Amino acid sequence: MVRRPLGNHHHGPDTFLVTPDTQQTELSTEPTGRAAELTEQATEQTILVTAHDQQAAEQTEPVAAETENLRELITRARFVLFDFDGPICRLFAGHKAEVIAEGQVRWLEERGLHGLLTEGEREHPDPHEVLRAVDRRHTGSDLVAELEERLTQQELRAVDSAWPTAYADPLIRTWLAVGSRLAITTNNSPRAVRSYLATRGLEACFTPHIYGRTQDLHLLKPHPHCLNRALSAMGAEAEASLMIGDTPSDFQAAEQAGVPFLGYARNARKEKLLRASGAEHVVNSLELILNLLRAHA
Repeated sequence: MVRRPLGNHHHGPDTFLVTPDTQQTELSTEPTGRAAELTEQATEQTILVTAHDQQAAEQTEPVAAETENLRELITRARFVLFDFDGPICRLFAGHKAEVIAEGQVRWLEERGLHGLLTEGEREHPDPHEVLRAVDRRHTGSDLVAELEERLTQQELRAVDSAWPTAYADPLIRTWLAVGSRLAITTNNSPRAVRSYLATRGLEACFTPHIYGRTQDLHLLKPHPHCLNRALSAMGAEAEASLMIGDTPSDFQAAEQAGVPFLGYARNARKEKLLRASGAEHVVNSLELILNLLRAHA
């Protein structure tokens, strides 16, 4: 504030006048400082927004590229080979695979064959691995045939409590509707596969192309035998086909058969295993495949 003396007297205190232009000068100083502060804040915010947009763009680009790769993979497939347990259903959702494996080991022990398996094989939670282990030591024997039939019976029992994989049913029907031919290539018993498909009204979508476990257990995936059977029976070219599976052995079988592969992983553990095996394209839900297929139809 500027104060100016009134008059030229020298006796007594000076009298001062606050002039209007002084007020205006002081008032105008405050807004000028505030404006500068606001401008600085706006600039900082602009920089932050720009950086955020750039980061979002960088994150979006790979997703868009992968979606386009999936679209091409899906839409060019004229023959689609499905693994069964995983992509189509969770066969052992209610009747647990580890319980079946324990039953196999117990059955062998009751016959005095405890030493037939290693400790690791006796504790393995996958009944297919127990069956493979016995077959490696007694290939083509009656023992293997009986153990395989017991596994088939357990798989048939598991059908009653199997969980359909989300979006699998409409995906199968949509793929069939757009003109693709379908097959199932699995290490499960074809009898169990047909039993499950019948409960969902899907058997006609695949019949007769259901290729599952046979007595030749050395031909189970990762051997490409069941894929090659499907391709041959359908008169399909490998490069015009697509395999959908959820295990490294599915990917390895597809790779050996020359068939493009799309992995389905219902959890992070399965995705990690698939990617570690070399699978490039993996989805966590069949919904994305269904949407891409419908958009193309």
